[in-house]
Amino acid sequence: MKFRTTLGLIAAILAMPVHSEESSAPSVTKNSPSPSATDGTKPSDNAAREALAKKEGDTDQTSLLKQTLTAVDKDYTLIKRGSFQLTYDLNYTYTGQEKINTDLASGAATLFNIENVNSHTLTNTFSLDYGLLNNLTANFTLPIVSKYTQSALIDGMSNSFGDISIAARYQPFEAQRDQASMTATGSIRLPTGTSPFKVVAGSGIATGSGVTALSGGVNVNKIVDPVAIFGSLNLTYSLPAKHLNQVLGSVVLTQMRPGISVGFGAGFAYALSYAITTSVSFQESISARSKLRFTDGVHNLSSSTPLQTSAILSLGMGYRLSPKTTLNTSVGIGLTANAPNFSIDMTMPLSF
Repeated sequence: MKFRTTLGLIAAILAMPVHSEESSAPSVTKNSPSPSATDGTKPSDNAAREALAKKEGDTDQTSLLKQTLTAVDKDYTLIKRGSFQLTYDLNYTYTGQEKINTDLASGAATLFNIENVNSHTLTNTFSLDYGLLNNLTANFTLPIVSKYTQSALIDGMSNSFGDISIAARYQPFEAQRDQASMTATGSIRLPTGTSPFKVVAGSGIATGSGVTALSGGVNVNKIVDPVAIFGSLNLTYSLPAKHLNQVLGSVVLTQMRPGISVGFGAGFAYALSYAITTSVSFQESISARSKLRFTDGVHNLSSSTPLQTSAILSLGMGYRLSPKTTLNTSVGIGLTANAPNFSIDMTMPLSF
C-alpha cells in the first residue's frame, strides 16, 4: 500500500506545466545585407525574430509529463475508461530583453541604439481529458491569452485565444512495483491564435505560433518510495507558413519554414507528507534553423535564423485538497537567452 499511496501523492505534482511560454530571443542584431540578397536589402532581424519566437501553446517538456502518474489502485496510471478530467491552469510569464541595433551596410556603424522590450503574458488554459481506454487518454486544450508588450515600437495589450491542441497519451504496459513505467504521447497544435505573420510588424501582438505543429514523444517514470524520478524526450515538426504578405521594413515576408525541434527533460518529485509534495525538473528544447523567404518587389531573398536553445528550471509544490483535487504551484527560471526570465504557474485538476 505504501507504493500506491506514494503514487497518488506525487501524481499531481508531475502534471504541473511550467510554460516557457514565449521564448523571445534577446540578441545582438546587425542589419547587414543578407548573404543571398543581390541588392543589399536586409529584412528587419528584430521583427523576424519576434515573429519566430515561441508563443503560448507550444509543446514543452513538462506538458509531456502531465498525468504520467495520476491514480492509485489501478493497473494503469492514466485515467479510467469513460472518465473525464478537467484541468484549469493559470500561468504568468515575464520576458525582458535588450536588443542592440547596428547598421553596417555602408561598412561603418551609421546607426546604434539599444531597444528595451518587456513582455507580460497571462494565460488561462482549460484542458479536458477523456479515457478512451484504461491505457489510452485523449486530450483537448484551449488557452486564452492576455499579452502586454512594451517597446520603442509598440505599447499595447492583446486578448485572444491561443493555439488549441489535440493530443493522446498511451501506456503500453501496466504499472508494476520496482519497474519503470512508460507513456507515449502524440499531439497536433493548430494555429488558432493571432498569427505573428498576420499582425503589423512593430505594432501588432501575436498570441499564437502561426503554424501547425506535430509532436511525438515518450516519458518514463519510476517510483522509489517516497520519490518518483521521471524523464522525457520529444520531437516537434512544424508545417511551413506559406502565402504570407507581412511587411518588414523594405521587404515582404512571403514564407517561413520552422526548423525541427528536439526536447528533453528530467526531474523528481518527493512526498513530504500525505498532503504535500515537492518537485524539481529541468527542460531543454533545441530548435534547428528556420528558413525565411522575402521579396522586395524585384528580387526574391532568403535568410535563416540561428540555432535556438531554450532551457528552464522548475521548482514546484503540490497540496492535496481532496482525493480528487490537488492544487499545484510552480516557479520556472529561465536558463538561456531564448527562455523567459521567469514564470509562475498554478494548476488544479478536477475529476468527474
